[in-house]
Amino acid sequence: MTYILSFLVRRCGQGLLIVLLASLIVFCLLRIGPGNPARMIAGGLADEASVQAVVKEMGLADSIPTQFVRYVKGVFLHGDFGTSFVRPKSGASAVAGGRGDDPTRSDRARVLDLILDRLPLTLQLAGIAMALALLVSIPIGVFAGLNAGRWPDSVALVISSLLVSMPNFWLAGLLVLGVSIQLGWLPAVGYHGFSYVVLPSIVLAIEMIPVFVRSLTLSLGAMMTQNFVRIGPIRGLRRFQVVYRHAMRGASVPLLNMLGIQLSALLGGVLLVEFIFDYPGLGAITVEAVLQRDFPLIQAIAVLTSAIFVVVNILVDLVAGLIDPRLDY
Repeated sequence: MTYILSFLVRRCGQGLLIVLLASLIVFCLLRIGPGNPARMIAGGLADEASVQAVVKEMGLADSIPTQFVRYVKGVFLHGDFGTSFVRPKSGASAVAGGRGDDPTRSDRARVLDLILDRLPLTLQLAGIAMALALLVSIPIGVFAGLNAGRWPDSVALVISSLLVSMPNFWLAGLLVLGVSIQLGWLPAVGYHGFSYVVLPSIVLAIEMIPVFVRSLTLSLGAMMTQNFVRIGPIRGLRRFQVVYRHAMRGASVPLLNMLGIQLSALLGGVLLVEFIFDYPGLGAITVEAVLQRDFPLIQAIAVLTSAIFVVVNILVDLVAGLIDPRLDY
C-alpha cells in the first residue's frame, strides 16, 4: 500500500508538470503563430481602434507570460477554462465575420461546457474501437505466439503488414463507398444512434490491430521459450495451465504497455476520423476551433488530451507493476 501511494504521488507530480508544459507550448504557439483572432472577430474592414478594443476585451493585450499565469490560475485553481471567442451558449459553430456576428462576452459559451457536451461521444467511439481491436488481436496474437516460427506466425505477420499499410483516410473512404453507399448497410455521416459509430470504430480498430498482434505474438513467443514453461509438464501442470496461468501473465505486460501507448495515440486518430465521418465529437469542434483561432477552446482541448495521456499511462504502469512485481517504476 505504501508503494502504491508513493508511486501515485510521484507520478501525479510528474504528470502535472507534463500537463503544464504541454499547455505552455500550445499557449505560446497560438499567440506567436499567424492569424489574429481579434481581426477575425472584428472583421476584415474594421479599423485598428475596433481591433484593439476586441484585443482588450479578450484579454490578449497583456504579455504572454501574464496571460499564461492568469490562465493557469483559472484552470488549475478554479477549474475555469474560460469562454469561447466565437461560439454562443447554444454551442453552434460561429464564423465571425464582424462585430455584428460576434456574441457578446456574456453570451459566449463556456469552454468546459462545449467539451463536456462532445466528450462522451468521443469516449464512446474510442472505447468501442479499442474493444474491437482487442477482440480481434488477442486470439490472433495468442495463436501466432504459441506457434512462433511456423505458419500461424507468418500469417499473423502478413495480416499485420497489410493492415498497418492502410492509411485511415483511405480506409475510411473505402468503407463509406462500399459499406454505406454501395451496400447501404450502415450510415456514414453524422450521429443519430449507435449504428453511426460502427464504421469510424472499425477504421480506428484496424489501426491498432497490427500493433497489438505483433506485441502479443513476440512477447508470448518469448515466454514460451522460458525454462519455467518447459519444466511445467514435469511439475504435473497441463499445457493449458502453463500457457494461460503463467506464460500469458508475463506476456500481458508488454501488451498492457502497448495498450497505454495506443490509448494515448488514439486521441489524435479519433480527432481525424471524427472529422472524416462528420462525427460530432471533439474532432469536429477541434478543427473548427483551429480555423476560427478560438484560443480558449484549443487550449482546453490540449490540456484535456495531455491529462488523459498522463492518467492512462499512470494506470497502465500501476497495473503492470501489480501483474509483475519485478517492475520498478
